[in-house]
Amino acid sequence: MTFQGWPAEALDFYEHLEADNSKTFWQSHKDQYDHAVREPMERLLDELEPGFGPGKIFRPNRDVRFSADKSPYKTHIGAHLEAGGYVQLSADGLACGNGLYQLAPDQLERYRAAVAEDVSGAELERVVAAVREAGPQVVGRDSLKSAPRGYPKDHPRIELLRHKGLVAWQEWPPGAWLGTRTAYRRITGFLEASQPLKDWLDGHVGPSELPPR
Repeated sequence: MTFQGWPAEALDFYEHLEADNSKTFWQSHKDQYDHAVREPMERLLDELEPGFGPGKIFRPNRDVRFSADKSPYKTHIGAHLEAGGYVQLSADGLACGNGLYQLAPDQLERYRAAVAEDVSGAELERVVAAVREAGPQVVGRDSLKSAPRGYPKDHPRIELLRHKGLVAWQEWPPGAWLGTRTAYRRITGFLEASQPLKDWLDGHVGPSELPPR
């Protein structure tokens, strides 16, 4: 079945979950979550798979072990694509991301070396500018306030060097379009526009080679 966006009932579900984040609410509205939220996401991932690889929907339960907030459920649904890319739906609308959100120590070392190098660093600057011109934001994660150790404070790409993660991100507020094929076009448009950033990160940083912690 072709993905036709999410019905208004999906946003209604999350609006009510934000007001009553309880097991009682979840269990009594599980059918609404399944048919209005999860099933459209599954159809989207099936349709994206030929071009962007298989996708995985994250569990709706929050990990509250180390959090002061003991709310049991996430107030959004999120899915990750194997080839890169993230799709999220909440009461606030649709959001998409792509890139490396949190660099492991070995990834961070390779990232900084590539940013500092003249050819690959200049290439990243061009990629970031092109992605931004296409619409998505490109934002750093967990950025340092000063230069990382071993790099000059006046480096021409100091802003990029400070980041510990680099992602493209775009958000769209809710509207009637969310229940139409426009949602699919916006998601694929974002993934295509942000692909050059993912390609640069894949080519110069790659996956972490450290053993799992």
